[in-house]
Amino acid sequence: MRKTLYLKFLIGYVLFAVFGFITVATFGARMSTDYALRIAARDLYEEAVRIADTYAADLYDSRISLDTAQSQAETLSAFMDTEIWVLNPSGRMVVNSAAAPDPQQEIIVEDFDPTVAQSSYYTVGRFFGSFDSDRLSVIAPIVSDYKIRGYVVIHMSMDRVAQTGDRLLNIAYAMLVVLLFLSLIILLFFTEIVYRPLRTIIRSTEQYAAGNYHYPLSIEGDDELSYLAASISYMADSVARSEDDQKKFIANVSHDFRSPLTSIRGFLEAMLDGTIPLESHDRYLKIVLNETDRLRGLTESLLTLNNLNTRGMLLQKSTFDINECLRGVAASFEQVCRSRDIRFRLVLSGSVLYTEADREKIQQVIYNLVDNAIKFSHDHSEIRLETTEKGGKIYVSVRDNGIGIPKSDQSQIWERFYKSDASRGKDKKGTGLGLSIVREIIRAHGENINLISTEGAGSTFVFSLPRSTVNDDRNAEGELPVVQESAESAPPSASQPSAPAASQSAPPAASQSTSQSAPPAS
Repeated sequence: MRKTLYLKFLIGYVLFAVFGFITVATFGARMSTDYALRIAARDLYEEAVRIADTYAADLYDSRISLDTAQSQAETLSAFMDTEIWVLNPSGRMVVNSAAAPDPQQEIIVEDFDPTVAQSSYYTVGRFFGSFDSDRLSVIAPIVSDYKIRGYVVIHMSMDRVAQTGDRLLNIAYAMLVVLLFLSLIILLFFTEIVYRPLRTIIRSTEQYAAGNYHYPLSIEGDDELSYLAASISYMADSVARSEDDQKKFIANVSHDFRSPLTSIRGFLEAMLDGTIPLESHDRYLKIVLNETDRLRGLTESLLTLNNLNTRGMLLQKSTFDINECLRGVAASFEQVCRSRDIRFRLVLSGSVLYTEADREKIQQVIYNLVDNAIKFSHDHSEIRLETTEKGGKIYVSVRDNGIGIPKSDQSQIWERFYKSDASRGKDKKGTGLGLSIVREIIRAHGENINLISTEGAGSTFVFSLPRSTVNDDRNAEGELPVVQESAESAPPSASQPSAPAASQSAPPAASQSTSQSAPPAS
């Protein structure tokens, strides 16, 4: 894996350090020297003003002697490590802290100009050729009787100023080192909480891109990176489940297509080569026809599911009797139920119960649910179909007393192509699409479907439908629920809690007959 991102951060850190030292070494050195010069000049000028206002003025007013002024200048000069002069306006030396002026030898500063500092209060140089090296010099006037009597000049070696600037520069270097150290901590912090998780995510995505969707990805925390990792992991699990579903679907469909095609090919070849005599052709042609029906049913299921999954599915809603729909679907399973001695109990809310929905699609829902109920019911058992009204809704339930659905599989039965292990022994022909189609149709109506199942005891599917206002006139007549018992088979329906024992134990009427009983509890 290329580590370009981390390398960029390291290069950025190194460049930051290099440019930081270059900046401090160039601009920092000049700025620190200038700052030290200004501070020193300010302090010297304040001291020069104090001298000019005190004993320098006293010297010109003859309040103190020249020796006293010289002594004070020498003491203060030694304390400040400077050189203090007192000059006349003409530049003649009056007091010199470095050496007392000789009265017999007059010392004059040639070309002395007190305005040399111009707008500032200090100057840097050799002070009119008085020194061999540069000095920092400040000039303060001595005023007496509103007249300038002389000037106090204080000189400081530029080496001392440079030393002060170097100390400031060293402080700047120390701060840069501290800043680089803190930046290194931030870089290490970034490495631990950002780069390492990011590298883990990249490694995982590479595994997912290679097809290894079961590669573990887990990052602790509650920040964006951990959320991103959880999202990617969930996406990988979804893709893995989708691939597994596709593999299962392809395996199921391939088997379901291969079996009838093999039978059709075998019978046709046998008829062509004379293995099957001519008088038996009708019998085997019927078998071939049944196998083609199986292929057609599988193809229609696939097309139905594909159409239901497209957005904006159109529903052709109408008002129809859901009880009649249940009776019709039950009648279509008559032969299957008679062969296995399976009996239907229809507990219907009144003789008619109107709903507003797509009749054809709801009939398909009931057919799929009843078909499942028959597949997974034991021989000599009973399937209960029930309709109830509550809160402006109609609830249709289908309950069988078959093998039931394990709790671990109940959340997955609505997924496409899913078939639980317990159902594989009984559902040899199914592709796992029936319940997916049921859920999509119910959702398209804006309703819900639920399941109540106990392994080994049976399952109940119940779904809701909108109640039609046409029922209001019928309810005014006070019709009671209808209990009908029939040998005919009925389509499965959504789960609904079972009715009370009293309602279930009501004596059934003869086949295709209808009797009234107390209303079941909703």
